[in-house]
Amino acid sequence: MTDYMNMDDRSVGMFWVVSYTMAQPACETIMNWLSSAGVTELLPGTNMQSNERFTGMREVSPLPMSLLSGLCMNLCQKLFYQMEESLFSGQVVPNIAMVETYCRLLLIAPYSLFRSHFSHLAQKYPSLLSKPAVTLLVLEIANYRLLPLYRYQGKSKTLMYDVTKIVSMLKGKRGDHRVFRLAENLCMNLILSQRDVFHVKREGKGPSEFTETLNRITIITFAIIVKTRGIADADHLPYVQSMLEQIMATSQHTWSERTLRHFPPLLRDALNGRMDKRGLAIQTWQQVETTVINQCTRLLSPSPDPNYVMTYSNHSFPQHRKYLCAGAWILIQQHLENINGGNLARVLREFSPEEVTENIYTMVDVLLHHIQMELQHGHSLQDLLLKACTNLAFFLWTHELLPMDILLLALTDRDDDPHALRIVISLLERQELQTRVKYYCMNRGPPEHWLYSGLFKRFDLQTALGNHLSWKDRNPLFFDGIAARLLPVIPLIVYRLIENDAMDPAERVLAMYSPLLVYHPLRFTLVRDMLAYFYGHLPAKLTMRILNVLDLSKITFSESFPQHLSSSSPVMCPPPEYFATLLLGIVNNVIPPLNNNPKYGCIGDSSNNLGRTVHTKAPASSQSGSTNSSESQRAFYQIQDPGTYTQLVLETAVIELLSLPVSASQIVSSLLQTVVNIQPTLIQSGNCLHGAPNGVAQGSTLPTSPSGGSTDSLGASRSPPVSGINTSNFVSWSGYTCQQLSCLLIQACGLLLAQLPPDFHLQLYMEASRIIKDSWWLTDGKRSLGELDSAVGYALMDPTWAAQDNTSTAIGNVVALLHSLFSNLPQEWLEGTHVIFKHLRPITSVAMLRITFRIMGPLLPRLANAHTLFNKTLALLLNTMVDVFGKNNSPSIPVEASEIADLIDFLHHVIHYEGQGGPVQANTKPRPEVLALCGRAAESLRSDVQHLLSHLKPDINSSIYAATHPKVVQNSS
Repeated sequence: MTDYMNMDDRSVGMFWVVSYTMAQPACETIMNWLSSAGVTELLPGTNMQSNERFTGMREVSPLPMSLLSGLCMNLCQKLFYQMEESLFSGQVVPNIAMVETYCRLLLIAPYSLFRSHFSHLAQKYPSLLSKPAVTLLVLEIANYRLLPLYRYQGKSKTLMYDVTKIVSMLKGKRGDHRVFRLAENLCMNLILSQRDVFHVKREGKGPSEFTETLNRITIITFAIIVKTRGIADADHLPYVQSMLEQIMATSQHTWSERTLRHFPPLLRDALNGRMDKRGLAIQTWQQVETTVINQCTRLLSPSPDPNYVMTYSNHSFPQHRKYLCAGAWILIQQHLENINGGNLARVLREFSPEEVTENIYTMVDVLLHHIQMELQHGHSLQDLLLKACTNLAFFLWTHELLPMDILLLALTDRDDDPHALRIVISLLERQELQTRVKYYCMNRGPPEHWLYSGLFKRFDLQTALGNHLSWKDRNPLFFDGIAARLLPVIPLIVYRLIENDAMDPAERVLAMYSPLLVYHPLRFTLVRDMLAYFYGHLPAKLTMRILNVLDLSKITFSESFPQHLSSSSPVMCPPPEYFATLLLGIVNNVIPPLNNNPKYGCIGDSSNNLGRTVHTKAPASSQSGSTNSSESQRAFYQIQDPGTYTQLVLETAVIELLSLPVSASQIVSSLLQTVVNIQPTLIQSGNCLHGAPNGVAQGSTLPTSPSGGSTDSLGASRSPPVSGINTSNFVSWSGYTCQQLSCLLIQACGLLLAQLPPDFHLQLYMEASRIIKDSWWLTDGKRSLGELDSAVGYALMDPTWAAQDNTSTAIGNVVALLHSLFSNLPQEWLEGTHVIFKHLRPITSVAMLRITFRIMGPLLPRLANAHTLFNKTLALLLNTMVDVFGKNNSPSIPVEASEIADLIDFLHHVIHYEGQGGPVQANTKPRPEVLALCGRAAESLRSDVQHLLSHLKPDINSSIYAATHPKVVQNSS
C-alpha cells in the first residue's frame, strides 16, 4: 500500500506520470488508501438505543493538495465519481478523509468537476436525497467546505433555492430539527454571501418560503448590498420591491430606528411605516398567561405525569403552544431550583422547527417586557439582567432545549429595547459558550482545511450539537457543531452593536470570537462589507479590530499601509506616492493588458523601495514588493474569497482606502491630484519606454476616454507634474509606455472609486466640478469664441490626442476619470451623478455647455432601459441648454444656434436609442414621455434653437415622430 503522506517530490512526480498513463490503477490505489484503515462499529449516541449501531470507515489522512494538484483530469474525474458513489450511496459511513479529499478535488478543478449537488444527485440517484444521512452530508459539505466555490461558479443562488425547498418542507414537520437547522444555517450563509440582489423565490412570485429568521437576514443582506455595492442593473430594481412584498407577506418584524438610519434610503423608506406588533404579542400573552403557566407547571413539575407530554403535544391549542417557552421562562424565573426540564425538552422536540422558532421570538418579547415591568416595581436592573441570563442558560446549556444561534439573533433583533443587547453580550461572555467555542477550534483543524495533512477528528454528536438537535438522530457528524452555527451570527451581532453606537462591546465581541471567525468561509468579503457599510462611523480602534479578522500576514497590503493606519497624526493623508502605487497595482493586475506583450516588474511602495531591482517577469501586485508572476497564477483554492486574483488586488485596495484614518474628501483629493496631472509627471521623469511613433504601441487600444489634449497656443493649460511621486521606476514596473500608463492610471482610478461607497463619489463630483470651473480658459473673459472652441475640441472631442502628443489638460483628465467611474458604477448609483449639474451651473458659455454634454452624454445610452433616470438626466441636460440659450438670456458674446447643431444631433440619436432600448432601427420612435419632456424644455429656449428641436416635440404638426406615433396622435385627438 502506497503511503501518500510520506512521498518525496520524486515519488509525487512519478505518480503524476502514472496518472496520465494508468488512470484506472491509480484511481484504485487511492480509493484503497482512503479505506485502508478498515471499518469500525460507530458507538451510539447518548440518546440512542444500544441496538442502533452501524459501521463506518476508520480515519486516515486525506490526500494532500501537493499530490492532487498534478493528477491528470481523467484520473480526477474517475476519483470524483467513485468517491461520490461511495459517499452518497455506499453501505458504510465514509470517513472524513474521503469527504475532505472529495472536496479538495472540487477546489483543485472548479471548472471541470463542479456540480450543483442537489440537482446532480437528484438526477443521478433519484431516491437518495430522501435519506436524512445523504441530505445531512450534502448540507455539511456545502456549508463548511464548498460555499466559496458555489459563489465563484455563480451557483450560490441556485443552491439557496434548493436548500429553501428543504427548509420549506421541514419547517412545519414535527421533530425533524437537525436537518432543518443545518439547512437554515446554510441558507443564512448563502443569503449573506450574495453580492447582488435576488428574488426570494426562484420564480419571483408569491410570499417568501423563508423562515422568520431568514426573512430578517435577507433584509439585512439587501441593505448591505444596496449600500456597499449598489444595484448593478435597472432590471434588478424591481427585485427589491418584489422581495420586500414577499417578505412582508409573512414577516411580522419591525426594524429599530437605529438600524433603519444605516439602511439605504430605498429600503428605509419602504420599511419605515411598518406597524410594531410587539404590543399585540404582549397583549395576547396576558390573555393566555394563566392557562400557559398551568400547562407549564404540569410539564416542569419535579414529579411530572409521563402521559401529559403526548397529551399536551397532540391536544394543546396553537395560541398556547407559541407561548410555551415564555411560560417556562416565567416559572424558571420564580423556581429555578425545582424545575424538571426533561418533559419540556421532549415537548419541544415534538414541536415543528417553525413552532420552536416562534416560541423563541415570543419568549424574547415576554422576557424583555417582564424586565421592564420589574424595573417599575423597583427591582435592580443588574439583578434582573443577571437572573435573565441565568435562566436563559437553563434553556441553552443546562438542558440544551433551544438552538443557540436563533435565540441570539432573536435578542439581537430587539435592539430597540435598552436591555436586549446587554443580555446578548452577557450570553456571549458566559463560560459555557466560551468552552464550546474553544473545544470546536481545538478539534476542528486549521481554517485552511485543504492544507491539513493530519487525521480529522469526528465529534461526538451530542457534544457537538446538544440534546435538542441530536436527540434520537443516529447519523454521525463530519464538520458540523454548535459553535460553527455561530459563524453567520457573530457578524450580525457586531453590525447591531455598531448601529447602536456600542463600539467598545463590538470590539470586545470581535476580539473574543476572533479564533472562531477565522473559520468564516467568506471573511475577506465580511471585512470589506463591514468597513464599507459603516464607513465614516467607525473609530480607528474598531477599524483595526475588524481588519484583524483577516490573517493580515497573508493579505498583500501596500508596504506603507500599516504605517498610515497606525499614524499618530490621523489628519495627515498618505503621500501621492502611496496612491500612485495603489493605482499601479490595479493597472498591472486588474485592468486587461493593452497588448499581448508581457508586462514586467516587481513593485512595492516606491517610497520604501527606491532602489529595488526590476525583474523581467509577468505582472506583479503593487501590494507587495515580493510578489511575482506566480501570484497572479494562484489556484482558486488559494484565494477562495474573493475568488480571483484580480478581485483580490482590487478589493484589497478598497479595504485599504476604507481603513485609512482620513476623510473621503482627502482620499478623493489625493487621487485626483495624482491622475489629473499624471501624464506630465511621467513624461518629465525621462524614464519612458518608447515604442511606436508618438509613444503609442502598435496594436494597442487606448481606453475610451483618456486624457484630453491641448494646442501649443494653449500651452498654459497643460497640467503641472505631481509633486511627491518618484517616477524613476514607475513606468518600468508597468511595462507600458508613459502615454499608455497615464491613460491606464486614470482608468484604474475610476474603477477603484466605483468600488467605494457613494460618499466618495459625491466628493469626486464636487472636486471635479471645482477643477473644471477653475480652468483658466473658461474663466478668462478675454478669450474669443474660436479659442474656447479650439480648447474644448482638443481637450474633449478626440480623447487620444493628449496621449499621442504628450499634452494633457486638467479638464480632459477629469472628464476621462468621470467616464471611467460612470462605466463601472452600478446603475442605481448613477443618479448621484446629477450633483455635477448642481455644481457646474449656471452654465454661461457654449464651451461649458459642451463640457457638460461631454461629461454626461455617455451616460444616456447606458440608461436606455432605466426610463426614469434617463428622463431626469435628459431634463438636466436640456436645462443647461436653457441656461445658455434661454429666451431671457443675453450672453456677452452672441452665439448662433447653428453652433450647437451637433449637440442637437446627439440628443436626436440618444432619444431614439432610448426609444428602441438599444441600437437605432429604421422604424425606431422616441417615447411620448421624452417628446413631451423636450417640448416643455423647448418652450424656454430661443426661437432659433426651438426650431432645431421642433422634430423632437409632441406637436403632430411640426414633428414627424409625433405625427406617426399612435399614442401621441391619440392624445392630440
